Amino acid sequence: MHEMTAILLDGQGGARAISTDAAEDRKIEGGAILWVHVRQSPGEDGAWLHALGADNIVVGALTAEETRPRCTLYQGGVLMNLRGVNLEPGADPEDMVSLRIWAGPARIVTLSHRPVQAALDLIAHCEDGTGPASSSEVIAQLALRLADRAEPVVADLNERIDDLEDAVEVGAFAPRRRELAEIRRVSIQLRRYMFPQRDALSTLEIEPLPWVGAAQRSALREATERVTRLAEELDAIRDRAQVVHDHIMDGRAETMNRQMMLLSVVTAVFLPLSLITGLLGINVGGVPGAASPYAFWVVCLLLIGLGAVLLAVFSRLGWLRPC
Repeated sequence: MHEMTAILLDGQGGARAISTDAAEDRKIEGGAILWVHVRQSPGEDGAWLHALGADNIVVGALTAEETRPRCTLYQGGVLMNLRGVNLEPGADPEDMVSLRIWAGPARIVTLSHRPVQAALDLIAHCEDGTGPASSSEVIAQLALRLADRAEPVVADLNERIDDLEDAVEVGAFAPRRRELAEIRRVSIQLRRYMFPQRDALSTLEIEPLPWVGAAQRSALREATERVTRLAEELDAIRDRAQVVHDHIMDGRAETMNRQMMLLSVVTAVFLPLSLITGLLGINVGGVPGAASPYAFWVVCLLLIGLGAVLLAVFSRLGWLRPC
């Protein structure tokens, strides 16, 4: 099951919706550009693409189950895959949606399995009577809108890592470990597609295609730079998250060392005391002071004094200093 929207661009910035039958008949006026956007269920074949002039290679590229951002020249046009953050309610932004593109001088077909808000917004502008003037401008505007929607997600990650850095500075380690792991996971998944998307846009910008004008190349360059900046910010977020993780691990190690030192001091103090009390408590004859009513209190005083001496020695050695 697929939903098709067909837009006819007049090449001068004007646009109007046309029927899908007219789009499939390819009855295009001179100088006009046909844009067909399709939302198709995963696993569905692309037989309808043949009505738009697509061959088996194009159909396979547009209906592939798994895609990564790329740009491939094919028969005077391009086959592209772009990715955008998932802004559907309840969805994870890092679960990026794929936008598949088949474009040429007089036709562009975009296909997605899930809603791509950038494409829907551009379609809304076209239906209002204003739209891109060429198929290359459609790609450029889609790329810019995809970058626009990724920027708030990356900015939110930056703010969250800022909060974590502040929390680590004041020693709040344990409560934020799960959030740190989430930030690292999201940044890694977003980065996985940003760099290939930059390369795909850069490829389209530099290829000598006659239907890609200077203004469109400038827009593609801007989209490439914005995607590059987002990818670099994700790199920085990943590195900052690693630094925060190291701080947390150092803080935990320091706390553990302090606790182990305390246990060692307690053990060192009570070991000789336990030895003395153990010797005095053996069930044999000849224990000193067994018949004296004051022997217990004398032993207690001796143990307290020995403990104080041991603490003084450990303090002198620096064992009681904070780690």
